[in-house]
Amino acid sequence: MVWKTDQKVWAKLHEEAFADFGGSSRYVVLDNLREGVIKPDLYEPGLNPLYAAVLAHYGVAADPARVRDPNRKGTVENAIGHTQQSALKGRSFENLEKQNAWLMHWEERWAAPRIHGRTKRQVLEMFLEEKPHLQSLPITRFRYFEPGIRTVDDSGVIQVKGSFYAALPAAPGEQVGVRIFDDEIEISRLDGTLLRRHRRAEKKGEYHLREEDRLFNPSRETGRLMEQAERIGPDTGAFCRELFKRQGRLGQRAIYGIVNLSRRFGRNDIEGACALALSKGILSYQAIKRMLERAQKPQPIALKQADEIIRPLTEYQNFFDLHSRRNQGENP
Repeated sequence: MVWKTDQKVWAKLHEEAFADFGGSSRYVVLDNLREGVIKPDLYEPGLNPLYAAVLAHYGVAADPARVRDPNRKGTVENAIGHTQQSALKGRSFENLEKQNAWLMHWEERWAAPRIHGRTKRQVLEMFLEEKPHLQSLPITRFRYFEPGIRTVDDSGVIQVKGSFYAALPAAPGEQVGVRIFDDEIEISRLDGTLLRRHRRAEKKGEYHLREEDRLFNPSRETGRLMEQAERIGPDTGAFCRELFKRQGRLGQRAIYGIVNLSRRFGRNDIEGACALALSKGILSYQAIKRMLERAQKPQPIALKQADEIIRPLTEYQNFFDLHSRRNQGENP
């Protein structure tokens, strides 16, 4: 029993079943639920990638039931009803663990030894006859992953969880499949051909891009941007060249941002910010922007209590007292 199901839970339930049986079947018949079948089709159903990978690991073929054909799985559905009416009817449990422990006890004590109503044979006896035909289990269990699809950008990389990974030999604009493991990223073509493996980034913004993976292909637009950066000043030009050298075409967006800062800020200010960033080894458009905004922010004016052009407060007090007496008819 589980509280809810998703792709991973559905696949793990199959794994647990194979482990309990002591082997895997050669094929499984399943309903067209989305955890297993993304696109129901009579001739070519589309399986969920994670579920399909688990079955492939155990050498099992999936055989989705035909839509609106309940007799295809009638025996299995009857077993579910039998469990609900026999093992669970009228019972309540403190938690899911105790419910599963009770179901395992019920399976071993009553369900397996019982005489099946239609075949008139013991259920456990029939299973033991079929068990030798199960396939041997693989040495290791399946490594779970999060599947996905990405499009290779014009710098030859894809973005996964906020970090960037080289996808060559996939071409820019090509869609590739991604498997996100706990410690690794796999990139493959949509037909399953493996292209690259990368160690998974520890934080967002990391680049897993070797020098030979860089598509250093400066276009006319890149050249135009570099000329604009040079017109702002030599430090700005050097900053943009270094940014392009490090990130390639992927850094071109940041260069757009640096050049467009001249619409809001003075060239001398941009030059100073870029020079400081270069000296600190910080190649970030956002860092330049924050420095300029911080420098442009007006400083609060400090008010003075005394100055050459400010009279002492006693003079103002005497003035107000004098006019107050006059208004009341007193002589000054």
